[in-house]
Amino acid sequence: MRKEAVLYEKLADNKVHCFLCSHHCRIGDMQFGVCGVRKNEGGTLYTYVYSDVIASHIDPIEKKPLYHFLPGSRSYSIATIGCNFKCGFCQNWEISQVSKRADNSQGYELKPEEVVREAVRNKCQSISYTYTEPTIFFEYAYDTAKAAKAEGIYNCFVTNGFMTKEMLDMARPYMDAANVDLKSFNDDFYKKSCGGRLKPVMDSIAHMKKNGVWVEVTTLLIPGENDSEKELRELAGFLANVGKDIPWHISRFHPDYQFIDRDFTPVASLIMARDIGIKAGLKYVYLGNVNDGGDTFCSSCNETLVRRWVMNTMENRLKNGRCPACGRPVEGIWS
Repeated sequence: MRKEAVLYEKLADNKVHCFLCSHHCRIGDMQFGVCGVRKNEGGTLYTYVYSDVIASHIDPIEKKPLYHFLPGSRSYSIATIGCNFKCGFCQNWEISQVSKRADNSQGYELKPEEVVREAVRNKCQSISYTYTEPTIFFEYAYDTAKAAKAEGIYNCFVTNGFMTKEMLDMARPYMDAANVDLKSFNDDFYKKSCGGRLKPVMDSIAHMKKNGVWVEVTTLLIPGENDSEKELRELAGFLANVGKDIPWHISRFHPDYQFIDRDFTPVASLIMARDIGIKAGLKYVYLGNVNDGGDTFCSSCNETLVRRWVMNTMENRLKNGRCPACGRPVEGIWS
């Protein structure tokens, strides 16, 4: 469905300036933005993916991954095609690297109220905007999130973080949690491998935290690309400065898309990164895409609080959000 976009301004000569994401595209008449799903037609910007779903599934919330947000619950997950990044290591590239320029998507209509109805019917406590980049289908996500709130359902954004302050402020009343991919702490990596930049992502993490959104961060550790001790120390230091309670998920890379000639991340590299995060003062550091490394421990007495296997919560020992051994409140949204 075509729908007029939000967060843009009209310019001279039928051009528009889109400030939904940090590309700040200046789009000529009858042209698309970087995302490939927002088109300028005669000086009016339209989204071409409103209610045009490419994927909808019921997932454990741990798959997002969100470990301090309603553990053990289910999240109704939706996506449209498209992305504002061009990551060569994308693991959902079949749907993220497709655009409306060629109009070759295989989506289907699922209106906001239908998404909410399905979430309620399947006893999902949240709706996740995920798989591709929710920023580029923001109008759809926004209307769905509003409808979800009216039914007492939470909203989670799984995002690359390359959005603007204006978008985050507009989303704030309806955005409860976000997992942000902090892909590297090197701007050259962002430019070369993602088609983006680092600082806007850093700014988004800090702004979401300031806005009261529950934030978790994921870094896919790619051998030889973003796994140096120096870079990981800088990344962990940044997160600790924003909030030592931000859970950091360090995920194991597997070859995919344009990075099929790379090796799997050695488990030793994941452990090194976890040690760096803990040394930087982060209270909760997790390993992803491996069987072990997903349990939550009390940052005060080291009691095991939540036990996980792969992407599922097996046991939750928290008592009203507190450690059962020492009584310390554990940061997160638990019920």
